[in-house]
Amino acid sequence: MNALAARRRHPAAIVILLLLGLVAMGGLYAALAPKPAQAATATADDVAEGKKLFLANCATCHGLNAEGSKAGPTLVGVGAAAVDFQVGTGRMPLAGPAVQAKRNNDVKFTDQQIAQMAAYVASLAPGPAVPDAADTNGNGDVAKGAELFRVNCAMCHNFAGSGGALTRGKFAPSLRNVEGKHIYEAMLTGPQSMPVFNDTNLSPTDKNNIISYLHEVDKADNPGGLSLGNLGPVSEGLFVWIFGIGILIACAVWLGSKAA
Repeated sequence: MNALAARRRHPAAIVILLLLGLVAMGGLYAALAPKPAQAATATADDVAEGKKLFLANCATCHGLNAEGSKAGPTLVGVGAAAVDFQVGTGRMPLAGPAVQAKRNNDVKFTDQQIAQMAAYVASLAPGPAVPDAADTNGNGDVAKGAELFRVNCAMCHNFAGSGGALTRGKFAPSLRNVEGKHIYEAMLTGPQSMPVFNDTNLSPTDKNNIISYLHEVDKADNPGGLSLGNLGPVSEGLFVWIFGIGILIACAVWLGSKAA
């Protein structure tokens, strides 16, 4: 017994216990940590075609090797998700210098071409992949998504996702009627002034819950009447000031003219 107790008190025993604890912790984290979205396997032909498209349409601003220039940032490490978001929403290629790239429904490339450019950029360095459809289908918990949206997004995008103004001429765009995949990619890559919400900040389930809430807002009617863009008290106050006070002034003038 004395020999066993002595071994337990041996300094090496503490080191061995710490090592065992670290190994166990690492194993649990690998098993339970949120898994990043997996992109569809790209072929060498996709990467080659994507490079051709990149050189023809993007290299002027982003450099011949996507290393960036004064006209555009580096794309090394941004991942396929950033390309799919920027090109798939028509923000890129940018028509001209601007404070912020705006969504453009006139997308310049086909889905296949976008996937090829994304495959090329993804081949340059590891980065966020295009999310799986199961994480962007909008079939999540709407109530939980509303709570997450109010805590993380509403201060810029408005409680109803209608967007809002930021500093230096920038703005938080409207999230109304936006495809779930692009909402997820925006959270994953943080375009423009938006922060990145990786899987540590918001799990894939959380992101899908937010998408579910926004899609539910898209379906909502306005039983109270005119929504005024869901822009909140500023637009409502302006409406009251112009029309409400205007009507009162007109009534006062009419009554005064009748009395005279």
